[in-house]
Amino acid sequence: MKPILYIVSTPIGNYEDITLRALNFLKEVDFIICEELKEARRLLSHYKIEKELLSLNEHNEEESSREVLSKIKEGKSAALISDCGTPLFSDPGTQLVQMCIEAKIDVVPIPGASSLMAALVGSGFKPDKFYFAGWLSPKSEIRKKELLRLKSMKEIIVLMETPYRLKAILADVSKTFGEKTNLVVAFDLTLPTEKFFRGNAAQLLNLAEKKKLKGEFVLLINNKHPFTQSSFSKRYALE
Repeated sequence: MKPILYIVSTPIGNYEDITLRALNFLKEVDFIICEELKEARRLLSHYKIEKELLSLNEHNEEESSREVLSKIKEGKSAALISDCGTPLFSDPGTQLVQMCIEAKIDVVPIPGASSLMAALVGSGFKPDKFYFAGWLSPKSEIRKKELLRLKSMKEIIVLMETPYRLKAILADVSKTFGEKTNLVVAFDLTLPTEKFFRGNAAQLLNLAEKKKLKGEFVLLINNKHPFTQSSFSKRYALE
């Protein structure tokens, strides 16, 4: 294979969601760039793939990107993966991609699983336009300011967050957006425990506390249209 960087999407939870194309390139490349070695080894072991691994994460991105670029320039092919899903969405790797483009090295995306797309198409919202806000600040006061800014956007807003901050972000969204905004928590996507919880922020916060929800999730805020019992919560029961 010629010098090239593949951006390879991997499953977000269900190992059966990997594409045949992704598997082929993971088997054929000279080495694989990953976020965390432990996660990558677990993934590759499942598919019986053994490859040289190089770690590229938020702590070593600049140094590791230079090292990877040097190896690719030697005539090697590489695959960039994240811990799960499509690389670069709230994950490191952009610096490496930019370096490869500047060095006139081909960058080829290998599409696949994405929690963003899965959450949008399963939400019940019309996903023609949306704003991907990604991860908000873990600091409460900064996060509240970020949500206040997002409130002015009349779009579907997509947020990512860690499992243990579900209740905190729902509480902040409830205070900022009030009771007239439709929300969806896309919970444990692609796993047997997958569930879409729908309602306003206060209802979902009550549900999260009642069910003691803790798992991976994507939060969608439909700031396009006001919440109505007849048009949303009655059609999509909270349980």
